[in-house]
Amino acid sequence: MNKTVVSDFILLAFYDLHQLQHLLFFVFLFTYVICIVGNISIIFLVNSESSLHTPMYFFISVFSALDIMFVTVTVPKLLCNLAVANNMISFGGCITQMYVFTSLGVTECYLLAVMVFDRHLAINNPLRYLTIMNHVFCTVLAIFPWIIGFGIILIPTIFTAHLEFCGPNIIDHFFCDFAPLQKLTCSDPFASSVSTSASAVFNIVVPFLIIVGLYSHIIKTISKIRSDEGKQKAFSTCTSHLIVASLFYGTAMVVYVKPNGTNYDKYLAFMYTAFTPMINPFIYTLRNRDVKKVFKTNLKQLYCKQ
Repeated sequence: MNKTVVSDFILLAFYDLHQLQHLLFFVFLFTYVICIVGNISIIFLVNSESSLHTPMYFFISVFSALDIMFVTVTVPKLLCNLAVANNMISFGGCITQMYVFTSLGVTECYLLAVMVFDRHLAINNPLRYLTIMNHVFCTVLAIFPWIIGFGIILIPTIFTAHLEFCGPNIIDHFFCDFAPLQKLTCSDPFASSVSTSASAVFNIVVPFLIIVGLYSHIIKTISKIRSDEGKQKAFSTCTSHLIVASLFYGTAMVVYVKPNGTNYDKYLAFMYTAFTPMINPFIYTLRNRDVKKVFKTNLKQLYCKQ
C-alpha cells in the first residue's frame, strides 16, 4: 500500500482561543515591535557610546542581536496566521524554521554561559580582566555559541527530516518544533526522539550547570568583600544577567528537558520566544547604572537641542 507523503503542515497556533484572534494579533505585534525596537536601541547605544565599549556590553549587544533573530524566526509567521488565517507551511519551510529556531535557542543558552564567565572573570580576577578579555578573545567567545548551536542541532534535525509523514499534518503549535513533528510521524521516531532529548540535556542543562557553578563562585567571592558598597557594586553587574538567564531557562527547561511534549508547551514557548526577548532590553536598562546614565545623557542632549 502506497503512503501519501505530506508536503505541507498546518500550524494551529492558538486556535482554541479563536474568539480572541484579533486581540492576540495586536498583542503579539506589540510584543514583536517592542522587542525589535528595544534590542536595536541597546545595540545602537553600545556601539555609539565609548563608555560602553567594554566586554560586558559587547556581549549584551551580541545577545540583543540574537534576540532579534530569535523572535523573527517565529513571530512574523504567527502574525500572518492570526491576521489572514495563513496557517500553512511547507515541509522544507517547517524543517528550516525548526532548525534555525532551535539553533538560535542553543546559541542563546551558551551565550548566557559566556556572559556569566565574563562577569566571573571581572569579579574574581579584576587586575588581569582587561588583558585577558581583549578584542580577539571576546570575538572568539562570542562566535563559539553560534558554532555549537548550529552544529549540534544538525543531528536531531537530520533524524527528524528523514521521518515518514504520511497521515495527519496538523501541528498543535505556532511554529515547527521537534516534539509536535515527531508526534505526526508514521515511522518509528525513536532515534529522532532520543537525539532530541540528548541534545536538550547537553544544550540546556550543561550551560545551566556552568552558570550555576560560576554564580556560586561569584557569590562566594562577593560575600568576602568587607564593605556593603563594594558588595552592592560587584553584584549589581550580575543582577541583569541573572534575571534574564532565570526567565529563559525557567521555561526552556520545562519544555525541552523531557521526552514528550504537552498541550501547554506552546503557551510556555511564547514566554521564551517572544516575551522574554521583549523585556530583556528593559531589564538591562533598568537594572544597569551605566546604561541608565547613557540614556539620561542622550535624553538631556536631545531636550537641550529642542
